Amino acid sequence: MWGTADFLGGKTSRHLPPLAVYGLSQAIGFILLLALATVTSSWDDDPGYWPWAIASSLLGMVGMIAFYAALAIGPMGIVSPLVSLSVLVPVSVALIQGEAPTSVAVLGIIAAVVGILLASGPELSGPETARPLVLAGLAALCFGGMYVTMAKGSEFSPLMTMTGMRITTMVLFAAVLLRVRDLGGATRRDVLPLAVIGVFDAGANVTFGFATTMGLLATTSVLGSLYPVVTALLAAIFLHERLKWVQYVGVVVAISGVVLISASI
Repeated sequence: MWGTADFLGGKTSRHLPPLAVYGLSQAIGFILLLALATVTSSWDDDPGYWPWAIASSLLGMVGMIAFYAALAIGPMGIVSPLVSLSVLVPVSVALIQGEAPTSVAVLGIIAAVVGILLASGPELSGPETARPLVLAGLAALCFGGMYVTMAKGSEFSPLMTMTGMRITTMVLFAAVLLRVRDLGGATRRDVLPLAVIGVFDAGANVTFGFATTMGLLATTSVLGSLYPVVTALLAAIFLHERLKWVQYVGVVVAISGVVLISASI
């Protein structure tokens, strides 16, 4: 879901401002999460999730806007995998906190991370300017921190952590959302991709939050961070961005890592 949402976000950001894409899609996800929280009677959950939800929202906003901006001016097949470096943040935090994955899981983590990095290809010294790479690096740091804060908030309530994130985002975007008609000329044809982005992003956040309560952060964060591979493949299929052979090798290695991690659970 994250990979598909990012592909559509990058594509839509090529004719709408990244801020508009993020704000409008978040509004749609916000409505979905409010409905889920109400249906499941989650509003009475322990409010300890709030500080983590607010931190996650701020990190996610900065990271996503930087990511969409990078996708809009750089090749998706390069920018998206670079953002996968964000996985190093939660893995490092998890290991520092004393998590001890099995030897098979460790091998899977290494394979998945190496595979994701290979999927970025050998083009970092190519003709691309530094701007999309710097934006991708900023996004990676923010997303890495967001994984950690989302996991912390999920210890209290996964669903309400994500709902709290959206509430914070909507408060900060209120002024922008009141001027929807002026957001870069959004039209009816943008409704479907924005809706898919919002629903998939919210859905991925919730499933990730629940996953962190069922397994180690070191493994769940690695699995969740495979989304750039999906984005790169979608860009190759639908936008005809050419991937190098080493990137396809990276996809295979990353999938092998997933198999190893799954086998250890």
